[in-house]
Amino acid sequence: MSYIKGYDPVTLHEMVDPRQCKERLDEIGDQRSLPALLERVWLLKVLDRSEDALIISEQSVRVARMAGTRKDLLRARILHATVLQARGAFAAAEQELTTCAEEAEGQGWASIAAFAYQHRGKVNFDGGDFESARKDFKRALFLRQDSGATEDQLESTLLAIDAADRRRAAASVAS
Repeated sequence: MSYIKGYDPVTLHEMVDPRQCKERLDEIGDQRSLPALLERVWLLKVLDRSEDALIISEQSVRVARMAGTRKDLLRARILHATVLQARGAFAAAEQELTTCAEEAEGQGWASIAAFAYQHRGKVNFDGGDFESARKDFKRALFLRQDSGATEDQLESTLLAIDAADRRRAAASVAS
């Protein structure tokens, strides 16, 4: 079940039903499996509980490092970077996402690389670098198309490209 109802066209942040997210968070409780930890991180992040999300995301990275695959570790690190972004640590988030995207591409894991580029684009977008955001979104789109991504994933990337174009055009008019 997807808790994402759409994306805000201005901020690109996920739009969710907070009640549903809180209910799911209660269901998961204190489960310590990697999938449960990753889901808790995301739920805490979208519920604007970034301090709690940071603690759990650091734990998920440790669990993935000790007991997961390389792909699991990349996913955990990407999610951790999105928490850093939510906390305003754009440089740290961008650096982590760059490393993850490069490693995923080097391994031929297009869907994970696309996930990293999409989120690095969002970091750049939040930081006001709409040109870099657009480049990252375009790279994510290419990788998603190449890996046979779902229509929802492709649509979210196209929305992000459009938002970056609009913001870039508005910034150039304003200057």
